Amino acid sequence: MKKPLAEFIGTFTLVLFGCGAAVIAGGDIGLTGISFAFGLALIGMAYGIGSVSGCHINPAVTLGVVASGRMSIKDAVPYIIAQIAGGIVGALVLIIIATGKADYTVAANGLGQNGWGAGYLGEYTMSAAFVFEVVATFLFLVVILGSTGAGAPSAMASLAIGLALVVIHLVGINVTGVSVNPARSIGPALFAGGTAIAQLWLFIVAPIIGAVAAGFLFKSGLLDAE
Repeated sequence: MKKPLAEFIGTFTLVLFGCGAAVIAGGDIGLTGISFAFGLALIGMAYGIGSVSGCHINPAVTLGVVASGRMSIKDAVPYIIAQIAGGIVGALVLIIIATGKADYTVAANGLGQNGWGAGYLGEYTMSAAFVFEVVATFLFLVVILGSTGAGAPSAMASLAIGLALVVIHLVGINVTGVSVNPARSIGPALFAGGTAIAQLWLFIVAPIIGAVAAGFLFKSGLLDAE
């Protein structure tokens, strides 16, 4: 149970502090601050639980690792369950905290849920959102699989991965709010409801496509140093 527990805690932390930065402090820290909140939360958890579970804290990452041949699907299932549970509980704790402010409502202030279209941040189209999530997740997995592969300087992997997540957010927050992580999307969407639930499929399907594509690329040997 050590590995699933670590994945639960890591995903819980990512959602609570990443989405929390947007919901609670977004007006003060802006898009740059929110971007760094996600990246720094990942870096912290990578050093905290990386030696236990590898700190995937993302079902897309886990499936990308499976596609690369570095993990079996049997071992992946408990990871994914724990990640989704961590994302849901992280969103639950966030909404409990946020509702402690008198003028907060999910309808008006949101819960850091992902989306696209009219009324959502930059109002990008569904096709733009889908392309961004596929490509961003693909590149994210290239960084993850490359920096944790044979011959890579392992001490720097966590920093490289976290900074990659920062730059993905800097570019993509106005497009989709940035998922690249189904568990990060599922938690807030369940409590936000409505459009967030209706659009959730994209933030499950697109990241998985991007991650698995990167995994197969490494398995093919085209990028893997092994």
